[in-house]
Amino acid sequence: MSSKAPSERRPAPARGRTADFDIRVQGRAPSMLDDLFHRLLRLGWRRYFGIATLGFLVLHTVFAGLFLLDPGSIANARPGSFADAFFFSVQTAGTIGYGNMAPASFYGHVLVTIESFSSLLGLAMTTGLTFAKFARPTARVLFTDKAVVGTRDGKRYLMFRFANERHNSIVEAQLRVVLLVDHVSREGERMRVPEPISLVRDTNPFFRLSWTAMHAIDESSPFFGEDAKEKLAERNAMILLSVTGFDETIGQTIHARHTFALGDVVWGARFADVISVDPDGTRVIDYGPFHEIVAEGSAGGPPP
Repeated sequence: MSSKAPSERRPAPARGRTADFDIRVQGRAPSMLDDLFHRLLRLGWRRYFGIATLGFLVLHTVFAGLFLLDPGSIANARPGSFADAFFFSVQTAGTIGYGNMAPASFYGHVLVTIESFSSLLGLAMTTGLTFAKFARPTARVLFTDKAVVGTRDGKRYLMFRFANERHNSIVEAQLRVVLLVDHVSREGERMRVPEPISLVRDTNPFFRLSWTAMHAIDESSPFFGEDAKEKLAERNAMILLSVTGFDETIGQTIHARHTFALGDVVWGARFADVISVDPDGTRVIDYGPFHEIVAEGSAGGPPP
């Protein structure tokens, strides 16, 4: 079984694909408020700040409209001026109080009271959520685009390469690899089953630069045999990687994950070298060829 190993060079490192699967839910009515904190915590920063900004504008637009319902509710405001009502709402929510505009009626005082209470709650929730997003421990682990099957020391291995982009110390790092495959029971029930993949070394006491993990392809390996690739394709196989470890900088446990589809595995190839040592002993990691793979037996350049 052979497959030509293409050469893939990239001028800069790219973020790897995580193990987030597309899931479509049926039979349950979704709710925007269902587990809202968790939903917002998972959002990226751009979408999060976009939603926060939109909520800020909507809140003050609504209160500005309410203030305009009573033309005399704001002292020193221009009659019917939406801009004055909007900026007075912002001043009220932010407890700024420049002194130029002030509530001038019972209706205005009631609205100011309601808005002050609402803004206090909103500020508390936004502050807590923002802090939670900043304080959440995260890992910056870069995975290669491809996994390779190649020979090392005369034996066949399935190999994965990843690097710690922060270049700090992740102690007692542990890698778990599972093969997610379809399984049909004797009763005809189809299930998605994770099968553990054994590694030559699944722990790294000092994960600082890069790590190439290897799975020995022997008789017990699902990648063994000339027809292994076809059998794995029939089972809809997918490889899942999970890295955990203790980040010395933040003093917390972090994790990273990645998936490889069966088509991401290149047979008869190896990874290009990315680690070198300067004359003064400094170790250098070059992200330029980090995703590059070369054919077995190549001197290091791309295959012809």
